[in-house]
Parts: sequence; structure tokens; C-alpha cells
Amino acid sequence: MDKNTVIGIILIVVIFGIFAWVNQPSEEEVTKAKQQRDSIEKVINDSLKTVALQLSTVENSVPTLTSNDSASQVLPDSLIEKKNEDIYGDFSKAAEGTTKFITLENNKIKIKFSTLGGRPYSVELKEYKTYDSLPLILFDGDSTVFGLNFFSQNKSISTNNLFFEPNTSDSLLKAVQSSQKITMRLNAGKGQYLEFVYELPPNSYKMKFRINTIGFDKVITNNANFMSLNWDIFVSQQEKGKDFENSYTTVYYKYLDDEVDYLSETTDSKEDLRTKVKWLAFKQQFFSAVLMANDVFLSATVSSNKYIGSQKRLIKIFKSEITIPFDRKPSESRDLTFYFGPNHYNTLAKQEMPDLEKLVPLGWGIFGWINRFAVIPIFNFLGGFIASYGLIIFLLTLIIKLVLFPLTYKSYLSTAKMKVLKPQIDEINARIPKDKTMERQQATMALYKKVGVNPLGGCLPMALQMPILFAMFKFFPASIELRQKSFLWATDLSSYDSVWNFGYDIPFYGDHVSLFCLLMTASTIIYTYQQNKMNPQSTSIPGMKVMMYLMPVMFLFMFNSYASGLSYYYLLANLFTFAQMYLIRRFVDEKAILAKLNENKKNPVKKSKFQERLELMAKQRKLKK
Repeated sequence: MDKNTVIGIILIVVIFGIFAWVNQPSEEEVTKAKQQRDSIEKVINDSLKTVALQLSTVENSVPTLTSNDSASQVLPDSLIEKKNEDIYGDFSKAAEGTTKFITLENNKIKIKFSTLGGRPYSVELKEYKTYDSLPLILFDGDSTVFGLNFFSQNKSISTNNLFFEPNTSDSLLKAVQSSQKITMRLNAGKGQYLEFVYELPPNSYKMKFRINTIGFDKVITNNANFMSLNWDIFVSQQEKGKDFENSYTTVYYKYLDDEVDYLSETTDSKEDLRTKVKWLAFKQQFFSAVLMANDVFLSATVSSNKYIGSQKRLIKIFKSEITIPFDRKPSESRDLTFYFGPNHYNTLAKQEMPDLEKLVPLGWGIFGWINRFAVIPIFNFLGGFIASYGLIIFLLTLIIKLVLFPLTYKSYLSTAKMKVLKPQIDEINARIPKDKTMERQQATMALYKKVGVNPLGGCLPMALQMPILFAMFKFFPASIELRQKSFLWATDLSSYDSVWNFGYDIPFYGDHVSLFCLLMTASTIIYTYQQNKMNPQSTSIPGMKVMMYLMPVMFLFMFNSYASGLSYYYLLANLFTFAQMYLIRRFVDEKAILAKLNENKKNPVKKSKFQERLELMAKQRKLKK
């Protein structure tokens, strides 16, 4: 700002000040304005008092409607009955009632039922707690929807909003060790009714569910051959790592004659399942609520949406609309089964429902096979007599590294051959100019062929080990056995370990420091350095060296919020690899390897049939020219 600008701003301020001072009201004007304002306020207050008095008179002449009262306290009974008949038809008497709760429980689960909707109101898994030691509730509250939808007398009926009549025995409900049954009946008059029958066996995560319809062929609209079952729940956080748990929480479903599929775990998703469905599951990281058809569901529509609201513990909203067949018989029954329990592979496999164990995401193809037929049996065997899961992971890693040792030895031997040949490759590079890249490569490959070395010989054994690394990547976050199991400084091997909390979130990293992740990253960088030192040719490609060191740094950000058991496994795998490399070096003589390779030069080079064909084709092209 120059001198003229400063002077201009000062003059503008002075002018505004003088204008305000000249135009300020006199004391007489201020007094008059105050009297006018007081007069207006008096008129408004008198009007409000008159309105309040009129409202009070009306309220005294009409019964007051409270939050716990029904509409019958406002309108005469005859009008209420007429209104309900217009809305609900044959189900008008079930439109009013008092909500009551009944509980069934065994030693594994506790289920609360509501007479409003005749539905499961909440489910608690008694053997488990949340990360902060609260009861583990799969779903709870009036937000839960569970009911049949159909048309009756051209009226849309939703049983979720109607009152059922319970039929049970108090003495039976108290017997946790015996099978318990509760019947919820929805009357439609004239001996016509709908029944929900729930039966909870002892020592089981399953609950039998039967839908009985009596006389419903006269209740449901003509030509209707199905009913829709709506089931919606709000999903609560159960684990310490909310974002990590969210990425394993979605809706799974099993087609009758096809594979298990699921909705996106990271984005809002909806799917119309237009063919027959065997079961569908509201799945979280370690627990699921599953509804299974003993016969089949005709079709279904399922959706999963991220929860956006003020309740911090809620993470997603699951919704489903399931089509159940209706044969229009005077009396019908449909048998279904609920599963409320852990996503434990062996437990799910015993539930007599096809592919239910696939709720545990062990990976597709060969990764899943490795986990199912190798890792899980070894893990369960070790868990049978070892209490510490940190020690179990240690022994599991040791067993895997011993099984893979022949591949590791072969990979090291190939790397050692490349190392002892480096002086001869340097001589080729010094003899042939840089601009003759093709000639250099041909000379190098000729040397490899003459001494009998495959430059990719070290890659194949490593490639064979990669499926195991990826299989473990899927195994640890999905293993409920590690849930809330502590080891060293990690309080939960299924979630991240934290040795320092920032108190704020760092983008792409998190709000904490995982020590296992740091140690795993450091060991990976050291391993990369040693590999580059052993085989300098591996970094000859431009940018390859930077990429090899960049990957461990990326792992630091990726694994900081992952299961600490996984980072611990990768750390142990690196340490065992260091030990194996040390032992191999003690017993591998590089001078003897070089002597053997030089000896191979005296032998005639054997050409493969493929190579012979290529040379023959090249000669034929030259002759044609």
C-alpha cells in the first residue's frame, strides 16, 4: 500500500464517523421510540394470552393424548373401530395393544421377543463381550423390522406393526437347559390366524422358526402366491477398530444352485436376487445373524448402507425383503432357521446348511484351499494344547517356514549363482557399448545358457510361496480365535496394537502407532537390502530399486490398522528367513559354485526343441529373402 492509499482509507473512516455522529437521534427521539416499542410488545403479549386461554379451554373439553396412550383416548370407540377396519380389515383388532417382552435363552444366546410384530426384538451372545466389555448385542430396539407383508381385502398389511398374542409357559422359559418354545399368534377373525413359532434348543446358536397360516387362503388377496418377509437391522460396533470392522461387515447370501455372494463392504450397495435363495446373512467381522430356509426363498432384495447419524456405535443399516411361497391352502407351514452366533469356521460347518462356513472370508481359489486344508487344521491342533495364541502363531510360522525351506534353499542357490557370475556379466557390459542393448542381452543370455543357469530360477520358488503369504493375509483378520487375545503389548491380536495414540487422525495412517507394524516394516526393509546385496542384477531395471524399498513403506500405512496378529506373523516370517539365510550361507561354498559353472562351459549346449524350431524358422526366412 502506498501513501495515497493509506490517506484515502483514513479519510473514508473519518467521513463515516462524522456521518454517524451528525445523524444520531436526540434524547427526545430515543424516548419516543422506546414508548412505541413498549406499546407494540404489550399488544403482542395480550394477544398471546388470549390465544393461550382459548387453547386451554379446548384442551379441557378434549381428552389429552400422551405418548403411552392409544388413539382410543381421543376418539370414541366406535370411530376407532371403524378407522382400524378401514386400514387393517380383518386384522383391525390387532391394531391396538400393549407391548410386552418375552425372553428365550440357553447357555449361548439370549433372545428377547416383542408382542408388537411378534418378532425377535434383540439378540445377545452370552459367551462374548464387545471390545469395551459391554454385552454383545447383534441387534436391539424398535428400529429392528421383522414381519410379513401381504394384501388382504385390498389393504396392505404389515405384521411388524400389529400386536400378537403370546402363548408360552413361565416355567418353560426359566429352563435354560431344555428346549424352549414360544408361539406368537395374530388373529384375523373367524378362526383365521397367523402364527410365528420360535423354538430354541439347548446349547445351540440356532433357533427354529415356523410360520403357520390357518385359513389364510380366504384372507390374502386372490391369486397371491407369495408373501414378503421384511427384515431390517441397525448394526452396532463390536470391535476396537471400527473402520477395520466396517470393511468386513456386509450382507451375504447363498443361491440355491450357485455360490455364496455378498454386497460391497466399502460402499452402499443393493442387489435384487431374482432366483431362488437358500439363506441370507447380516454379517459382521466376527458375528452373524442368518436366516435360512429349510426349503427355499423364491427371491430377495438386500441392501447395505453406511449409517449416517448421531449414534457413534452404529456402523451400517441392513435391509432385506424376502419372498416366501404361499400355496393358498387352508393350512400351511413354512420352516426356517435362525443362526445367531460367531463366524467360526468349524462351528459354521456343523450347522447343516450348505456353504455357511463361507461367512469366514478365507480367500478365493488356492488361497482358500491353503487356509481350509492346511492353516486351520494346524492352528486348531496347536490350540488344543497351547493357551497362548502368540506362541501358536510362532509355531505356525515355524512349521510353514520349515515346509517351505526346500524352496527357500533353491531360491538362495539360484541367487548365489547369479552373484558369482556378476564379474563375467560386468566384463560383457564393459566390452559391449551401452547403445547396443540387444547385443548385450544376447551375450548375457548366452553366458547363462553355457553355464546352465536360469536367471528366473530364484523367482519361481518365491512365486510358489506367494499364495501362502496371501492366504495368511486373509486368515488372521477373519480368525475369531484371536479376538481379544493378548500377547506382549498387543491387547487384541485380531485388531491393531497401539503403543502411542496421537489424539488426532493422520490421513492414510491413523491415530495411533502400531509397534508390530513398525517392526514388520523394518525387517522387510532389511530383508530387501540383503536381497539386493546378494543379487545386484535384480535392481538393474530403472526404478526397480526405488520400488523395492517403497513397498515396505506402503505396508507401514496399510497394516497400521490391520490385525496385529498378521503383522506379528510377517515379522516372524522375516526373522525366520534371516535365520535360514544365515544357515545356508554357512553350508554353501560360492567358490565351489563358480567352479561348477565354469566346468559347465566345457559341455555342449543342449538346445530345446522349441529353440531348434525358432532357429529353423529364422533360417527359412533368410533363405526366402
